[in-house]
Amino acid sequence: MKAKAVIFTGNSISHEDARKILGANYQPPVRRFQLEKFVQEGYKIIGIIDGIFFDRAAVGHREILSALDSGVKVVGGASMGALRASELDTHGMIGVGKVYEWYRDGVIESDDEVAVSTNPDTFEPISVPLVNIRETLKAALTSGLVSEEEHDSLLKLAIDTYYPDRSYFGLVKEGVKKGLIPEEKKKSVLDFCTGHEVDVKREDAVLVLETVKKLMEKA
Repeated sequence: MKAKAVIFTGNSISHEDARKILGANYQPPVRRFQLEKFVQEGYKIIGIIDGIFFDRAAVGHREILSALDSGVKVVGGASMGALRASELDTHGMIGVGKVYEWYRDGVIESDDEVAVSTNPDTFEPISVPLVNIRETLKAALTSGLVSEEEHDSLLKLAIDTYYPDRSYFGLVKEGVKKGLIPEEKKKSVLDFCTGHEVDVKREDAVLVLETVKKLMEKA
């Protein structure tokens, strides 16, 4: 009999898309004081992808440690899961993906790198996470579409933008307004960012699901 798994997600990957990869109990982004209930219900694997940020509702370190102490395997990546895994991997939490590695290695530090504004009903993001902007601008640089100076100035502009307001349209529009990129590049840069976005959070979310799947099969 496979071990039962519960996955907290909704921003980085939808429940519908996640179910195509893994059959599990899918819950909205995790809040504080939710894990114990699932541990008591016999879930042996917890996957944390998305979670509530910036207030006292965020999932706490102690409740994750408590789950680990109970013998539950906790896998994190992509968003809140990546952040907590980078803090608790030495205690047994399993971290996967690029965002986790960035937090672990100190490449990024702020919570707002992965934070997004979301639709309260569907949990879908309505702003763009900074980690995705980083990788997409890097791809634009590699392709030769933007220069190193343009890349650096656009990235700084994105970093300085409040997380709910981050969008490719806003970034490019403000970039032109501030003289960071020329007006004639506006359409090509925007088309690249929207048409070739590197969705690192989704990629990492898939890795969490695949990791949980392997753990379920081993149990």
